[in-house]
Amino acid sequence: MRKNFYVFAVVSILLTGVAAWFWHPGLAWLFVLWVPLIGFGTYDATQKKHALVRNFPLLGRLRYAAEWMRPKVYQYFVEPDTEGRPFSRLNRNIVYQRAKKETDTTPFGTQLDVYEEGYEWMAHSIAALDHKVLDHHPRVLVGGKDCKKPYALSVLNVSAMSFGSLSKNAVEALNGAAQIGNFAHNTGEGGISPYHLNPGGDLIYQVGTGYFGCRTAEGGFDPDVFAETAAPESVRMIELKLSQGAKPGHGGILPAAKNTPEIAAIRKVPVGTQVDSPPYHKAFDSPIGLLNLLAVMRDRSGGKPVGFKLCVGNKHEFVAICKAMLETGILPDFITVDGGEGGTGAAPLEFSNFVGMPFREALAFVHDTLTGFDLRKDIRVIASGKIVSGFDIFRAHALGADACNSARAMMMALGCIQALVCHMNVCPTGVATQDPGRVAGLVVSDKRVRVANYQKNTVNSFVELMAAAGVRRPQDINRSMIHRRVFVNSVKRYDNIYPAVKPGCLLQESTWPADYAELMQMASAKTFLVAQEYAV
Repeated sequence: MRKNFYVFAVVSILLTGVAAWFWHPGLAWLFVLWVPLIGFGTYDATQKKHALVRNFPLLGRLRYAAEWMRPKVYQYFVEPDTEGRPFSRLNRNIVYQRAKKETDTTPFGTQLDVYEEGYEWMAHSIAALDHKVLDHHPRVLVGGKDCKKPYALSVLNVSAMSFGSLSKNAVEALNGAAQIGNFAHNTGEGGISPYHLNPGGDLIYQVGTGYFGCRTAEGGFDPDVFAETAAPESVRMIELKLSQGAKPGHGGILPAAKNTPEIAAIRKVPVGTQVDSPPYHKAFDSPIGLLNLLAVMRDRSGGKPVGFKLCVGNKHEFVAICKAMLETGILPDFITVDGGEGGTGAAPLEFSNFVGMPFREALAFVHDTLTGFDLRKDIRVIASGKIVSGFDIFRAHALGADACNSARAMMMALGCIQALVCHMNVCPTGVATQDPGRVAGLVVSDKRVRVANYQKNTVNSFVELMAAAGVRRPQDINRSMIHRRVFVNSVKRYDNIYPAVKPGCLLQESTWPADYAELMQMASAKTFLVAQEYAV
């Protein structure tokens, strides 16, 4: 094919020259077309990195063009409304419609296959309630016995997304929406930027393994710097991130080239240096150490609610944390449960697809384990995993959540079109990029209103579902209200799929449920490893 290309190049030039000489001189402009094409083709035929392009100069490039176009063509012209990944067109549309305050009702019945395995639905009541008399701004009070500044948290909030991953305009719009709608905005582990603070919305300050905004020069946790960062009144809660659904157990690196003066100031790191976020915490190495750090954070923040976020991995490790709570008497005010399905963070494919417990199993496990240790009444549980609709919130409450966080749906309310280029700095809507030209396209004054609209309308739909189920308060939702088709002719309720445990059943060996017997023997308050006596 390379020989054919050279023949084509020579013939094209000769024919163009002959035509311009004998027919019309104006045809000489064709050289402007042939010269760059022949130049590209010559490069293709001589380069050594891509065999396809080397063997098929110019034509081989069509493959890369097709690969670039494929996701866009598939999303807009091929995929059904119900089957898009990671979010279907139906889910994306409901976010866009509610953000713009457009009609979000659908005609002619559901497009879902209600007889497909995995289909889920909520049981309504003949004795349904009038949703107009219910509280359309349901909140849960977060703060235990040692908390001096409890916070009334909305049932739907902005999940963790850092400045750096998101643009400054996106962050400012999200916090502006939180201020308008009176809900909370999680900062993500990248620290608190001016774009988090300026609008005045409530913040959940997340501290990750890099301790950004509260770190020593060596990369450890600095209580004094933490106290300074957590001091603003708009910082209402503190969340220590153990792991996230996108890449649990995987660290990260901020390249030196991206460590600008602005980023360095926010993260409290030297300018122009490579900054590591290790896959583990340096400030503790045991369940007791984790709780001691939470106690320090609560004290140095002036008594604000503190908790931790995790994607569940080894079950015995969470059991060990619960044992440490009993041994030390130190309780987190809340626990955020993320699912292994992934989130806004870019991650290696293996981590997104195959690492971490899926959201529903994880949420049920955390709720049940806390219940078994008789700790659930003192600790709030926040769910974070593909929360888009009112039904998603209802289902999360049925599994044990007190409130929900959403990241990707909030991004879509900002204008995200699921282009799936979040990690490439070329986001077309200015949400997940630092390109100034693209960022300028995201108008904060417009998008903050849209995010607030989406949050408000989705909470309203959740309240309407409660009323349809005959439920007045979110805490009255239970697992018997959700059904799942587990086979074509078999349906089970959630309370059968995820059987509840009795309060306090894990406090003595004689009442351990069978599913917990081995975990209880493996877990130790002193280590995240398997207890030595069990290992022996």
